[in-house]
Amino acid sequence: MQDIKELGLKELEEKLLSWSGPKYHAKQIFAWIYQKGAYEFNSMSDLPASLRKTLGKEFYIFGLGLADLQKSSDGTTKLLFELKDGNLIEAVNIPMAKRTPGLIGKAGARRCAVTGCISSQAGCKFACEFCASGLKGFKRNLTSGEILDEVLYLKNSLRDIQLTHVVFMGTGEPLDNYENVLKAVRIINSADAFNIGARRITISTCGVIPGIKRLQEEDLQIELSISLHAADDKLRSRIMPVNQKYPLADLIKCCHEYIERTNRQITFEYILVKGLNSDLVSAQKLVMLLKGLRLAKINLIPANPIPKSKIIPPPGSEVLSFKDYLFKAGVNVTLRRERGQDIDAACGQLRLKYEQD
Repeated sequence: MQDIKELGLKELEEKLLSWSGPKYHAKQIFAWIYQKGAYEFNSMSDLPASLRKTLGKEFYIFGLGLADLQKSSDGTTKLLFELKDGNLIEAVNIPMAKRTPGLIGKAGARRCAVTGCISSQAGCKFACEFCASGLKGFKRNLTSGEILDEVLYLKNSLRDIQLTHVVFMGTGEPLDNYENVLKAVRIINSADAFNIGARRITISTCGVIPGIKRLQEEDLQIELSISLHAADDKLRSRIMPVNQKYPLADLIKCCHEYIERTNRQITFEYILVKGLNSDLVSAQKLVMLLKGLRLAKINLIPANPIPKSKIIPPPGSEVLSFKDYLFKAGVNVTLRRERGQDIDAACGQLRLKYEQD
């Protein structure tokens, strides 16, 4: 049987036409799956019974099994999924507190939106030092249907709040699975499916230049995030082996081209690790590296401790000094608030723990 989510809307229309049926049923099927959260064809009550029977013989809708779930006191939920072949992937629901105009303090905060963080591969081949995702090696690419399974589960698990943002920041390198990721992105963005705005969809990359160049040619106003974590080649190559293939000079040149081509901002993720990249000399190098790069933002992230590694966050005073230096140098900088600290929230940690048990 085939995963029906592997078909885009036009492909599904063509399938229905090949069965001598009207193609408008494709939009109804999309609505049932992506908007109403149907997992069974028999529940699609406005479709002819004969079509539901045929669909059930050729396709299935959902293929993930829930292997584990952890919920943080801040509302963050991390899920471990088992694929049909036994491989494991992770996804996270992160509630975002928004403010109610006219109110202050806790009274003004209300949770009305959720960011879903999803995986694009089972395992990862890029072996970044601070990331647990690649510690067990690379297994395989996810299909577009498996990626959409994650989004479906995250969306359907919510009650009074909506899944409003999707970020490809889970296990794997999205631009190393380009075709499947972009196919999933177009369905996530489609008004006939999840209808999540392109500017609320983020693809995060460790700096795969060919993928960035392909992305700038797409007719999508999605957000691009680049994991940077060091501002000189020696250190970045040590902690991010991808830098040996795509060094900083080439990456920054590519970023200039991307911004000029798309007129879209690039966010550079910078994980702060004590004794590695969080001193003022590192901040100075970072300012110099990004000098002249318009529409760029730095997102500082204190490291999540990883078991069996020396990765620990710097003290709060050091984090603030780093941020203040960038701000005074005119850099657009934000400091990410830590979420899910009381669970295995960092990429790959829950999967790693499960596979070691």
